Amino acid sequence: MEKKHDTLEDVFKKLEHQWDIEDLDENHYDRFIAKRAAKKSKKKYWYSLSVAASIVVLIGCFTFLNHKNEPAKNLSLASRETQQTDSIFSCMIKMELDKIKEKKSPVNEKIIADAMAQMRILDADYEKIKQELHKNGENKQIIFAMIRNLKTRISFLENVLDQINNTEKLITITDEKTI
Repeated sequence: MEKKHDTLEDVFKKLEHQWDIEDLDENHYDRFIAKRAAKKSKKKYWYSLSVAASIVVLIGCFTFLNHKNEPAKNLSLASRETQQTDSIFSCMIKMELDKIKEKKSPVNEKIIADAMAQMRILDADYEKIKQELHKNGENKQIIFAMIRNLKTRISFLENVLDQINNTEKLITITDEKTI
């Protein structure tokens, strides 16, 4: 069997009497606009209500979380420069701690455990300094003590990293000689 390809004109002639060509009522457009306006007003009401509810929830969450973190952040009364200094040093300390944690191995385990114990002592000292800052306000002695503690922690962590690296080199050299 051969398929016959109908031209576009032939298709229209076949379907000529099947088209819906009835005219709409005179008031059709007006009823359509009225229905559409009724639907829009309902949508606007729910949309506005949902946006308002979302904003209230976000403000509530922000307020709750902000009050929850406030006691831990004793530098809230400190100057902007002090807060920035604390932030910068804290980032550096975190980076050094991450480097040490990456080097963790059975050989370095004791060194790292001792270092973490010493860091807890330095952290406790730093918390005392922050409490003093909160209680007495900013003065040069407290700021210098804070910076000295932060510098001490960073240099301590750098020394621990050097010690770990030296231990690894020593083990590598020893292993090479025994082979």
